[in-house]
Amino acid sequence: MPTDILNVALVTEVFFDDPDGEELRAVLSEARELGADVAVLPELPLNTWTPCSKVARDEDAGAPGGSRQQRMSEAAATVGISLIGGAIVRDPESGTRHNTALLYGPDGTCHARYQKVHLPEEDGYWETSHYEPGTDAPRVVCDALPLPVGLQICSDVNRPQGFQLLAAEGAQVVFAPRATPPATYDRWRLILRANAIMSGCYVISANRPRSEHGAPIGGPSLAIDPSGEVLLETTDKVALVRVEAAAADAAKTVYPGYLERFPELYAKGWDDLRS
Repeated sequence: MPTDILNVALVTEVFFDDPDGEELRAVLSEARELGADVAVLPELPLNTWTPCSKVARDEDAGAPGGSRQQRMSEAAATVGISLIGGAIVRDPESGTRHNTALLYGPDGTCHARYQKVHLPEEDGYWETSHYEPGTDAPRVVCDALPLPVGLQICSDVNRPQGFQLLAAEGAQVVFAPRATPPATYDRWRLILRANAIMSGCYVISANRPRSEHGAPIGGPSLAIDPSGEVLLETTDKVALVRVEAAAADAAKTVYPGYLERFPELYAKGWDDLRS
């Protein structure tokens, strides 16, 4: 594949009722047949939406390399496609759980893990009862896909620090799986567009498709270019979008992309707040 182009499939579907991975493999095969190099799944795609209640269950999480993670790895390798997935990962020593985005290569290798930092606590989204905020900043992944990419998860997009850091590290695409309600879709669309403009990156966000256990979930998946234009807005199970390094490079040379970021200044401001 060309090193400056990435064909991305947005998958607006979840697979918690697919214990053998048959449906997941079928959807990934469809994406591959469309020409996708990578498929992006919604937030926690192999879990039912357990944050609909405050009751955390042991079986919702797994150790690093647990059964849900194995299923995604095996599906990616079987189909020969890269995959953005996710799972609740439990630290085997501390028992701490994190909502973790995962990037698999077409051979099933896990190239990146990112733990969700910003956790909602409200009706239908009692996430602080199920996992802890991540403790590491997002980092760009340069060796897994033709373009340098970063990971964010759902509510993280409502705080700009992650996108700013990924942009400064050279990301050209940010994947942001989510589980958001249709009633607030316009706000999510706006903030995702704003993050694309601010970072000069493509923003790709696959959403969970329907309500679960009374939690209001649904609304389109989105692909947005570095100028903030919506390239794809869809509720189709599988849809394809093409992203190009040249567009991200160009966005960094025009306003506001060329503006200095002054990380030391803002780091000092945050330090001053703690004192």
